[in-house]
Amino acid sequence: MTDSRSDGFPRSCVITGANTGIGRHVALALAKSGTRLVMAGRDPDRTAPVVREAHRLAGQEAVDFVQLDLASLASVRRAAARILALRPTIDLLINNAAVAGGRGLTKDGFELHFGVNHLGHFLLTSLLLDRIRESAPARIVTVASAAHTKTSGMDFDAVRRRTATFTGTREYAVSKLANILFSDELGRRLEGTGVTTYAVHPGTVATDIWRRIPSPIRWLVTRGMLSVEEGAAPVLHYATSPEVAGLTRVYSHRMEVREPSEPARDRELAEELWRRSEVWVGEA
Repeated sequence: MTDSRSDGFPRSCVITGANTGIGRHVALALAKSGTRLVMAGRDPDRTAPVVREAHRLAGQEAVDFVQLDLASLASVRRAAARILALRPTIDLLINNAAVAGGRGLTKDGFELHFGVNHLGHFLLTSLLLDRIRESAPARIVTVASAAHTKTSGMDFDAVRRRTATFTGTREYAVSKLANILFSDELGRRLEGTGVTTYAVHPGTVATDIWRRIPSPIRWLVTRGMLSVEEGAAPVLHYATSPEVAGLTRVYSHRMEVREPSEPARDRELAEELWRRSEVWVGEA
């Protein structure tokens, strides 16, 4: 078990999607604080500039890049094995990476948003969980979205089919509902271990997550959104602030703890999602 730092910053963090947007800003803030970082991402070339900047802030030995494609469960397994080899402790996991507005299937046959935003992170968290427990007090922060309110539930057949809508917004909403259900059920299962969970809606932020939406529509969707710095602030708060150390199973709308939608509070749905997710990642 590790002693928590008095300033609230973690000793060792794994973050997905640190190459751009909120993830980049959060990763560099953590590096500047002296946190040892693993940046897990799909594209080494796109992540390299952020890794170099983190090396400048924290030192060469403090920051590692691990290749991770959340659309491939085999890639998730390889990445988790590499992370465990690199880090004897992990007291913060930030499930940040996401896709929005895309269409298609993952390599394992899941709807793109569900497979990347939920299932890939479900498997990654599961594979790192023993190390996180051993490192308690520890936190698991999942970047969620108020978009979860745009769906009334979860069609478990639809998440095994190609994206049905043109913009993928309905499927994105389902994946964000899954994020909140997962974070809450995970927190329930971790009660008493010293590991706390937070699902954080950072606000609607103009990041590269919207790059898959066709360009004329993308401009309409993203105008008036928050800046990356504004969006990163709530994620950093729940990742590091001593003020929230005693809280768990939190859903936060930016800095404010709120109740999520009724489907997101459905314990039976959360348990069903967990059971199916376990089966699905076990089959891969």
